[in-house]
Amino acid sequence: MAKAKVRAVLIDGKPYQKKADGSLVPLKGKTDWERLDRQTSAQVEAIAANDREGAPMSDAEWARAEIVRPEKVAVGLKLDSDVLGWFKDQGKGYQTRINTVLRRFYEVHQKTGGLDNRRRDQGRRNPSKAR
Repeated sequence: MAKAKVRAVLIDGKPYQKKADGSLVPLKGKTDWERLDRQTSAQVEAIAANDREGAPMSDAEWARAEIVRPEKVAVGLKLDSDVLGWFKDQGKGYQTRINTVLRRFYEVHQKTGGLDNRRRDQGRRNPSKAR
């Protein structure tokens, strides 16, 4: 049995689920806004400082920050039909989502030292020659 697609739209910054008949039902998030509002600035700073992704940036660091977008390169890529179908079923932007999944895989392997050379070379016909 095929799973029904969930279509969400934003209206005035709030998410709504679009039903098959065209009606809209508000979607509820899981954020505990009341608890968040009760936290002091010091508590928020302490949580940020203990974030395992890294220390929060200072105002000076934010002022020097720049957005760097990697160059996009058009490629021909063969994917399993069910995998591609699943991404397309999620709606517009499926290529961006595929790129995001691949980027996350890449980032994780960069942090862990990547795949070892032996595993990279297994897929090549002649590992001594660069492609």
